[in-house]
Amino acid sequence: MQINEFPKDLPPKYYHDYFGYVLNFVRKMYETLLNENELEFLNSYNALSEEAQCLFIRFSNRSKSFFRVNSLSYSEITDIPAALNELHDAQFIQQLCELHEDRFDEVMHLFTKPEHLEFTKILQPEIMPSKSIKKQDLIRWLLYEYDFKIICEIILETEPVVKVAYEAEVMMMKFLFFGNRYADMTEFVVRDLGHVRFQSFDQEHLSVQFETRKDVDDTLMISLMKETFDILKNELPPEEIFDWFMNWQVGVSGNLSPKSVPSYHLFVLRVGAWLERKKMLSQALTAYQLTNDAPSRERRVRLLYNLGEIEEALALCEEIAENPQNADERYFSHDFHERIVNKKKRAVKRTTQALKDASSIDIPISNRFRVERGAIEYYQDLGAEAVFSENEPWRAVFGLLFWDIIYDTNVKAIHNPLQRVPSDFFLPDFYYKRSEQLLARMKDADTKEVISEIVEKTFHEKFGTTNVLVSWYPGMLEIVLKLVALLTPEQIHAVLLEMAQNLRENTRGFPDLLVWDETEYSFIEIKSPTDHLSSRQLHWLHFFANIDIKSRIVRVKWIKEEI
Repeated sequence: MQINEFPKDLPPKYYHDYFGYVLNFVRKMYETLLNENELEFLNSYNALSEEAQCLFIRFSNRSKSFFRVNSLSYSEITDIPAALNELHDAQFIQQLCELHEDRFDEVMHLFTKPEHLEFTKILQPEIMPSKSIKKQDLIRWLLYEYDFKIICEIILETEPVVKVAYEAEVMMMKFLFFGNRYADMTEFVVRDLGHVRFQSFDQEHLSVQFETRKDVDDTLMISLMKETFDILKNELPPEEIFDWFMNWQVGVSGNLSPKSVPSYHLFVLRVGAWLERKKMLSQALTAYQLTNDAPSRERRVRLLYNLGEIEEALALCEEIAENPQNADERYFSHDFHERIVNKKKRAVKRTTQALKDASSIDIPISNRFRVERGAIEYYQDLGAEAVFSENEPWRAVFGLLFWDIIYDTNVKAIHNPLQRVPSDFFLPDFYYKRSEQLLARMKDADTKEVISEIVEKTFHEKFGTTNVLVSWYPGMLEIVLKLVALLTPEQIHAVLLEMAQNLRENTRGFPDLLVWDETEYSFIEIKSPTDHLSSRQLHWLHFFANIDIKSRIVRVKWIKEEI
């Protein structure tokens, strides 16, 4: 839903309240970090009438910057011409002019191809392009033939066109409020329409996400560079994009604020992966060398090997083996090291060997598109109980048992009232900041009964509230309580502690099914004949074995059903 759409059950000027809230919030939290232009914007905005504010917000919430005045129609704004005049006098909008030449393409796309043909007819009636010409080609022809100033004059004789001002300042207000570029004002809408129930926070205890102006500028810069990259990779040759990226990173490398470094590393990984897909192996290696974050080291080993740098690849494999960051690195380092040393092109990976060693069951081939469901029915036919248990029950145990710790505002990872995920959730900081609380909770929850009581109480109190780990689906609580009933508190604590230390990696890869009867249980990873075992899945199977949680891999063999 776009913010400029008119939702039901909200007051006509709902967006005015939201925008005002954002501006007031940002002034309260970040006034000392705002520059002169941003403070001027806040003060000038407050001086506008409500109608002018509403029209400016309507402009600002659109993805475009230029607007045809005759097309404006907002029923809740009673006098649009007066609001336009006020915005123009206060310099919140500008009339189209030659100063906007660098955004010519954006301006011209406001008009249809027939309208462009009319412009051409006015400019030079004796030279008319073919009516079959494509719109974009017609636009390029007009710019080639005529000065932008002349085209502007023709457009303005036809209809007034205005450009919204303070774009950078509005972008900064939203960025400071949400802390990123992907969340937007629709978060207010989905909350007030009841589509999402947000965790409630004491707003006096919310903390700033950015301590310094450099934190703000560097983090925003990287976000904008990611957006630019997504545009350029569809427009420029890979060689030019690589040069663009390297020239930029030389200027920022070593000079970024600590707050922005994780975003920088993610950007590097994105660029490296794209260069690999474009078969630019040396350039991809150069990009990956800018970070050690996974999967950078694994990709570098593969690239070094493919480029013939065998000794370097071997040394990096050994470095990874000494200090793997995740399951992928752990198993990869051993497997690829063996491949290099033994010069085997098809060395059997540990995940492949584990799959080969697994037992199998026969499932009717009619289940080939629903393998897990077919396996559940197989075990149910044997008299056992079976449910899906892949990731969500484990994530739910964590989210429900530690709910208040995850969203504790004292940790200073909650920065706005619409925040769904703590800002440190996928960082090592999550565990470091909360380790004492997490360990104390596990010490208190030392029996199955206490764990179940906390989980069930939180479930009913928070039902429907957004939580990064909890999915509210029918039967979820029953599966979670069954999991708790089958395991010892020590086993549950061990799994939760492993998850807490790397939430980005360790909230995935759990076995597909939980199967049990009156005497035993097992977590089962189901694999069809064409499926592969991932490193994360093997990690959890090994981890379960080490703490005596019963688990195994089961391969599916297809059988034809009898007619």
